[in-house]
Amino acid sequence: MKARRANSRDKILAAAADVARETGPGSLSLDAVASRAGVSKGGLLYNFPTKAKLMQALVEDYLRAFEQALESARTAGVGGESPLATYIKLSAEHAEESKPSASWIFSAIAEDPDFLTPIKSFRRQVFERLKGETPDLKALLVCYLAIEGLRSMNLFDSDVLSVDERRLLISSLLEIAG
Repeated sequence: MKARRANSRDKILAAAADVARETGPGSLSLDAVASRAGVSKGGLLYNFPTKAKLMQALVEDYLRAFEQALESARTAGVGGESPLATYIKLSAEHAEESKPSASWIFSAIAEDPDFLTPIKSFRRQVFERLKGETPDLKALLVCYLAIEGLRSMNLFDSDVLSVDERRLLISSLLEIAG
């Protein structure tokens, strides 16, 4: 029975991610997610009692996937690059892939302020890990904050950099990372 619930949960999260990509996270409806997942609305609400809880689970799922991708890239040891360089490349790729709308984050935070807890925890964990692996704290601070700035511009759809400027920034950060 427990495995079935996990499977329903996974189906709901996959459906929610699909619906959010198609309609934008701010327009995500529980009815559309339930329909896409092939579960009743009651089944969806059993797993995720509110839209904010569903959105929080989506964020946690994204963070887990990013952590796995980061770990895979590190263990692959591409060209012997530093953990910081790996983080920069992976973060830049992820920022290019998705252009989320900030509206869903604001609505989720308004409904449940704890929504940000997994994000804060994840960022702290990644930063502390990089701090332990990066000998130059100044380089880490500059690179980490620049990447987080790119993420924020992406999230709030306020990217002021051209494609060439973004490439220059990433290559500069990779030089700093060593």
